[in-house]
Amino acid sequence: MKKSQAPGSDHADLRVEIAGIRLKNPIIAASGTFGYGVEFEDVVHLDRLGGFVVKGLSREPMAGNPPPRLYETPAGMLNAIGLQNIGARAFIEEKLPKLQKIKNIVVFANVFGYTSEDYESTIEILNEGLGIAAYELNVSCPNTVQGGVQFGGDPHSLDDLVNRVKRIALRPLIVKLSPNVTSIAHMAQVAEEAGADAISLVNTFIAMAIDPETRKPRIANVTAGLSGPAIKPIALRMVYDAAKTVKIPVIGMGGISTAADVVEYMLAGAAAVQIGTASYWDPVATEKIVVELDDWCVEHGVARVAELTGGLVME
Repeated sequence: MKKSQAPGSDHADLRVEIAGIRLKNPIIAASGTFGYGVEFEDVVHLDRLGGFVVKGLSREPMAGNPPPRLYETPAGMLNAIGLQNIGARAFIEEKLPKLQKIKNIVVFANVFGYTSEDYESTIEILNEGLGIAAYELNVSCPNTVQGGVQFGGDPHSLDDLVNRVKRIALRPLIVKLSPNVTSIAHMAQVAEEAGADAISLVNTFIAMAIDPETRKPRIANVTAGLSGPAIKPIALRMVYDAAKTVKIPVIGMGGISTAADVVEYMLAGAAAVQIGTASYWDPVATEKIVVELDDWCVEHGVARVAELTGGLVME
């Protein structure tokens, strides 16, 4: 079947904008699945992605959880890495200079802390770095003993944290929300009212797996975060609920592995998406999906991908 082309071009306009940041396309590599970006430089053309989010950064280096930390499930993956990272200072001194040598890339820094003071200190360190487009405040990691999800699960704590960080952040602030809450719409609204420039959702669902032969947990941490295609229908619903509630941009994620998945999230209200687990089984998944999305738009006569956002037809 001959493709129906977007008016006046063999390609669609894939450009989108998030919190004043212009992206060449809506495909962003998710935090925790793309290292610090430089590790993928020989595998993926980083400049062809809309952007990428580096591993969660903390004030001090973190060793993460003991192994085993990953386990494949039907249509998904359990992980309990525990936010292992080199620390914010090492990132701006060792990793960021290498990223600055790559032209036309957009780098988002994911930020984590055990306390509000940890978050603030990490942001203050990262403020010194050059070439970071925005901060993604991780208040949703389920794989640490304290911090993270404790902020994302309590409206008052979330409000206080976002307010405090917003006052010192020199860059736009994206708040990454947890699905492990009673009302994702309410938490999205809290983040917006506290000063978030955008929100991203969802992080992983708290889950577990047991080896019936040994009767032991598959993951040393016992519980872990479930990601991958298995969570997509729930994550999609949560993006829809959040996008109906807030006026700031929404970045959707959860089980995206095809261009059609991207379109679904955008129709539900997402302005951009993040791709994570797909990069584990195909390291070039993000770049492939950019090409697939362009083809999809041309085939369906969509001249500008941004027009898809919130375009769900209810009748």
